[in-house]
Amino acid sequence: MINNVTLVGRLTRAPELRYTPNGVAVVQFTLAVNRPFSGQDGERQADFISVIAWRGTVESSAKYLKKGSLAGVEGRIQTRNYENNEGRRVYVTEVVARQVEFLEPKGTRHGAAQEQDGSVSNHAGTAGPGAGSSAAADDPFANSSQPIDISEDDLPF
Repeated sequence: MINNVTLVGRLTRAPELRYTPNGVAVVQFTLAVNRPFSGQDGERQADFISVIAWRGTVESSAKYLKKGSLAGVEGRIQTRNYENNEGRRVYVTEVVARQVEFLEPKGTRHGAAQEQDGSVSNHAGTAGPGAGSSAAADDPFANSSQPIDISEDDLPF
């Protein structure tokens, strides 16, 4: 069986950090992911996808992600249901993140988190939290004050 999903989008609000009664950290957020086409009115449409992350990805996601942050999420789709206060069955589909990538430069947002080992890295080309200056030296755009013009056709996703 295969259950794997990869998303890139912007957070619709700040992540919600909570702890279970056993002290396990969990964070929830929603990603707005653009559809690859426009609607009949010519407007770009988006899907709003619920994401939940546990353990290693949690604290760094809650600390570094904000409303509007560009993030990549790799994980699996999960469905669950529960009975609400009115006695109605509620069905939920969400992505359980295995890895959360922070995709903006350090000056805007920064870092990346991986659940497997809790390490923090950065795939935007700038130094993540706790990194030395060598990562910034490897970034050809680190000292550029000009915006980088990249069309959507150049992106691999």
